[in-house]
Amino acid sequence: MAAEIPTRVDAAIVGAGFSGLGMAIKLKQAGREDFVVLEQADEVGGTWEANTYPGCQCDVPSNVYSFSFAPNPNWSHTFPQQPEIWDYLRRVADDFGIRPHIRLGCELTAATWDEEAELWRIETSHGALTARLLISAVGGLSAPSIPALPGIESFEGPAFHTARWDHSHDLRGRRVAIVGTGASAIQVVPRIQPEVERLTVFQRTPPWIIAHPGRRVRPRERRLFRLLPAVQRALRGLTYWGRETFVLHFKWRLFKGIPERLLARAHMEKQVADPELRAKLIPDFEFGCKRILMSNEYYPAIQEPNAELVTEAVVEVRPKAVVTADGREHEVDTIVWGTGFRVSDMPVGELVRGRDGRLLADVWNEHGMQALRGTTIAGFPNLFMLVGPNTGLGTTRSSS
Repeated sequence: MAAEIPTRVDAAIVGAGFSGLGMAIKLKQAGREDFVVLEQADEVGGTWEANTYPGCQCDVPSNVYSFSFAPNPNWSHTFPQQPEIWDYLRRVADDFGIRPHIRLGCELTAATWDEEAELWRIETSHGALTARLLISAVGGLSAPSIPALPGIESFEGPAFHTARWDHSHDLRGRRVAIVGTGASAIQVVPRIQPEVERLTVFQRTPPWIIAHPGRRVRPRERRLFRLLPAVQRALRGLTYWGRETFVLHFKWRLFKGIPERLLARAHMEKQVADPELRAKLIPDFEFGCKRILMSNEYYPAIQEPNAELVTEAVVEVRPKAVVTADGREHEVDTIVWGTGFRVSDMPVGELVRGRDGRLLADVWNEHGMQALRGTTIAGFPNLFMLVGPNTGLGTTRSSS
């Protein structure tokens, strides 16, 4: 039986992904025990609990993609895969003793600022509580975005988002549609293409794709990290600052992004011989304007005999087909939505009311999605966002 939620705490943290766990650990280390972590899922992990699609992998190097205070010398790949990241987060929750503070399966349904009492009145699926501080650790990759297409409810086969992967559905021998060519889709496509009868990839906007530099971590490297943690910390520092230099390119447009575009084009030309297909895969926006993707397998997969790339817009869904703007009906058995997440209209904004009962979503709609240093918002006292506006989430609603 799930533990009851406390009726009053000093701090309520919403979300038990990287940011929520990190906040909880730091509060505990500071000697502040009067907090609770509310997590709607049945386990901690956030993005890495929800996204279990085939090929799911982080595009940040493993030595950086971890807490600085909890290095992991046992990563098997230089770019960590979903099962390992999820294992890491569960282990961190145990090792730092924050499990007693976590309430799993507990969904935030409303939070209202009480001006007179100077506290937040919080409603959850497990009951109500009050908190002096409300900390939103709700990530941007938690609420799937599915397009409101005509006829979408009429589709007779399985249809699911990459972040809600249906592992009970066997794709072998199926005619599968993947709608979207963002970060999730380019990882899924190479994994399922060999086993499906027919794979149709619907592309709205082609992404810039560069070669993936990942590799397996050698056993001797892992032994070295375990014996000499300082070596891993040094590598983490070098990797971090190396990646930070990318800011120079994007902020000041050094060399106008030409070297990066040349690298991406060279990667495409090496893997795609057909000039007609290449033309469909070349983005019409500057390098870095959307998320830069990495893959050595996506281009080869979409050129296999059982795969097809469709660049006409999806306009309708029928009981057994996806229809594109040219009127073509693509018969499919299964639809996989690789259409990104609700980033610029985060659902948490529809649950939080500040001074004068103003809904956060309405404030953002009126004035734009903004916060001081991405963390605090005028009119919402004692509300802190760990993954707020302009903190790396980007500005698009979909990665398709």
